[in-house]
Amino acid sequence: MKRLPMRKIREALRLRGDGFSGRQVARSLSLGRATISEYFRRADQEGLRWPLPADLSDVELERRLFSHSPSEVRLAVPHPDWVYVHAELRRKGVTLLLLWEEYRAVHPDGFGYSRYCELYTRWSGKLSPVMRQCHPAGERLFLDYAGQTVDVVCPKSGKVRTAQIFVATLGASSYTYVEASWTQSLPDWISSNVRAFEFFGGVAAQLVPDNLKAGVTKACFYDPAINRTYGDMANHYDTAIVPARPRKPKDKAKVEGAVLIAERWILARLRNQRFFGLDEVNAAIRPLLDQLNGKVSRHLGASRRDLFERLDRSALKPLPIEPYVYAEWKQCRAGFDYHVDIGRHYYSVPHQLLKQKLWARITARTVEVYFKGQRVASHARTCGNHQHSTHRDHMPAHHRFREDWTPERIRQKAARIGANVEVFVGVIMRKRQHPEQGYRSCLGVIKLAKAFGSGRLDAACERALEINAHSYTSLHSILKNGLDRKPRTRATEEPAITHPNIRGADYFH
Repeated sequence: MKRLPMRKIREALRLRGDGFSGRQVARSLSLGRATISEYFRRADQEGLRWPLPADLSDVELERRLFSHSPSEVRLAVPHPDWVYVHAELRRKGVTLLLLWEEYRAVHPDGFGYSRYCELYTRWSGKLSPVMRQCHPAGERLFLDYAGQTVDVVCPKSGKVRTAQIFVATLGASSYTYVEASWTQSLPDWISSNVRAFEFFGGVAAQLVPDNLKAGVTKACFYDPAINRTYGDMANHYDTAIVPARPRKPKDKAKVEGAVLIAERWILARLRNQRFFGLDEVNAAIRPLLDQLNGKVSRHLGASRRDLFERLDRSALKPLPIEPYVYAEWKQCRAGFDYHVDIGRHYYSVPHQLLKQKLWARITARTVEVYFKGQRVASHARTCGNHQHSTHRDHMPAHHRFREDWTPERIRQKAARIGANVEVFVGVIMRKRQHPEQGYRSCLGVIKLAKAFGSGRLDAACERALEINAHSYTSLHSILKNGLDRKPRTRATEEPAITHPNIRGADYFH
């Protein structure tokens, strides 16, 4: 069995903790029921229940779930002849229970009765081209965009821009929400979802969107990949995303009908109006939407609003106390400089993670970086200026050394020891082509204060400056031989005759 990411296993445990059956969890996460059952079995074996302990990391969760060897694969079970079963059921008095008993008489190790019925239902469902869907109260919220758009004129330039029409409808009551947004991009899609939840005053157990790119990054019949930002929003509102299958509009027939009604009942009535802003469009939509939801159906004798109050309102999950903060997720890789590129700005991560795949959670104010579900870095978001935001703790030791020490800081530290020490380290850095080349010598000079004391070091620096001995080695020699305590004599430290070819004492230091 291919091992799932821990993030998806956590989501499965969360949905089961919310009361979803194994079949519903499997469908929500686009997994096989056998796979979900195996993960639930492993979780039960370890005594893991939702909510999981706050300190349980993804690494520890993986270790606990997969520390035991997988169970042996069962031998293939013979399948019944479903064509024969289907034909026999048309005969008077023949039931699935009777046919199952006959099947088990031939195959004692065959399927149990519930599995037998499930397989037959699955097989027979393929025979019927139409399936009538049942929508329990508060179960599903269907989401889509209308094909028709609304023109909005810019009052300054006169340019015309088209606004998209977002439609959301509840399965049980068909209570509908409609709004205009500029695009179908991820930020607008998430914002429209959030405003729809606020309009309904609660959240359905499942969201059924179309396979638009903002919600589903990879449309697949068997395993659609949900956009992580959209999944993050669903997790915040404690709901599950079950996208419609590609090219299967009947999976979202409710919203398809709601889109058609919205185009005929709302957009058709606005066709001759001219709009100069998105707020004007939504202000014109709202009264027509109220009329649509208040219109009494001839077949049911009740309006969408009446059905909503009767069925869906009490069945919806309450809105969370904390408002949802929009955050985009981006998968990235740390470069050799242990920084990740987010919006043309570079943010540091621990240097041990260079070349690792990471997830970045990006909000309007912060950038958070995650590795295997654990946050490893957090930065204030900065505009894209190709600069670097670096935390000192993320740097290797030798990089921290360069970061910590600057010419000004070295001078300040030397000045606290003595004026001559400050002058001495300044001379060392000036004599180098680049000040950084003298850092090591300067730090060595400062460190001598621990071994010989600040007073002696200051006196030794004064003597070294007088004889032009501008090196750590010369200074150490003066202190080691106690020359800082002895009066200086010209005969012993300087040549009697000054000549370019005669070397003085400083040559040997």
